[in-house]
Amino acid sequence: MKDLTFEVGALLDGAHGRTGRIHTPHGPIDTPAFIPVATKATVKTLTPEQIRATGAQAILSNAYHLYLQPGAEIVDEAGGVAAFENWHGPTYTDSGGFQVMSLGAGYKKVLAMDTAGLTRNDIRAAEKERLAIVDDDGVNFKSHLDGSRHRFTPEVSMQIQHALGADLIFAFDELTTLVEPRAYQETSVERTRRWAERCLTEHDRLTRLRADKPRQSLWGVVQGAQYEDLRRVAARGLEELSRRAEDEGRRGFGGYGIGGAIEKENLGTIVGWVCEELPVDKPRHLLGISEPDDLFAAVEAGADTFDCVAPTRLARRGGVYTLDGRMNLTAARFKRDFRGVDEEFGGYVSENYSRAYLHHLLKAKEFLAGTLCTIHNLEFMIRLVDDIRAHLNAGTYREFRDAFMARYYAHGGRAQAGV
Repeated sequence: MKDLTFEVGALLDGAHGRTGRIHTPHGPIDTPAFIPVATKATVKTLTPEQIRATGAQAILSNAYHLYLQPGAEIVDEAGGVAAFENWHGPTYTDSGGFQVMSLGAGYKKVLAMDTAGLTRNDIRAAEKERLAIVDDDGVNFKSHLDGSRHRFTPEVSMQIQHALGADLIFAFDELTTLVEPRAYQETSVERTRRWAERCLTEHDRLTRLRADKPRQSLWGVVQGAQYEDLRRVAARGLEELSRRAEDEGRRGFGGYGIGGAIEKENLGTIVGWVCEELPVDKPRHLLGISEPDDLFAAVEAGADTFDCVAPTRLARRGGVYTLDGRMNLTAARFKRDFRGVDEEFGGYVSENYSRAYLHHLLKAKEFLAGTLCTIHNLEFMIRLVDDIRAHLNAGTYREFRDAFMARYYAHGGRAQAGV
């Protein structure tokens, strides 16, 4: 079976932005593309058929959560994560590293891209209840479900992800925060490089062992926080590992993830540093990004695909995207608002349900509220990135960006009574 391949399409003048197509064993992904997150082999509140109807090309599931429940071996017996969840298309799994650190170490409150007000004391406070301990070989952690003890190493992460069977998988990396000191960031980048080397070795072994399975593409993850030299060193180090593996007749990295907490105002700059160091013929995935301004900045800097739980998490709380910014449908002013969510944008929800009805469902705590708001938000985000791709191909990207941004952020990115 063939490995993943990537074709570069149109290029953005004066920037790293481009269109392209990722070929996987389960179909192509036209880029740039937004990838919805199906954490536990489901996009919360939606069926696979509903996910497809939003225009999604692929979905991303989480190795940590599926390892804990139902267990990677169960998913493997089912034929892999795509068959298990009845998704007939490309799939990603992340390595589990983010969840091991954020859930296990109590970092959830300090991973935001805005570091205003954060100090080293925030980390120390989180570490009082720390459930994950990092060493050079791997990470010991306690399950957030029942407190049971587990250990992830690069080899374990590869074994889990091979059992899950996604088309695109990520090397196990160490997550750091923006308030970790420079010396620790240096140590972490080198640790992540060594772990990536071990991932390549185990990935090659498992690929040979499971030769009857569809080929999976392993992607390295570039860390380095906000430091330009560390980001560049990390990117070059991973590509050097990849070339060395290929020279030895083994499989290298099929693409790269850009990870770690990144300050919002520096997102485009940091992604640009990384993309300048990475080969142009391999795709780049930016982990955990979804706000419109972040998407535009990341595309221009050279990122090809993106994932984030924000659109679906926001939806379950009544937050919805519109062309005029975000708004929260739990607000009292929507009680008798019988317009669609965004009639100009359209889409299934806006064309069939009123703001008043969604407001009622949210106040009544009906599950259908989360379903409809999630459908709308995914349609909005996926269509936005599809439009970005179309305008890159047409040579009208900057005009589209300026018009969209001027309107969406006219109210600071949020409509009146927004979230």
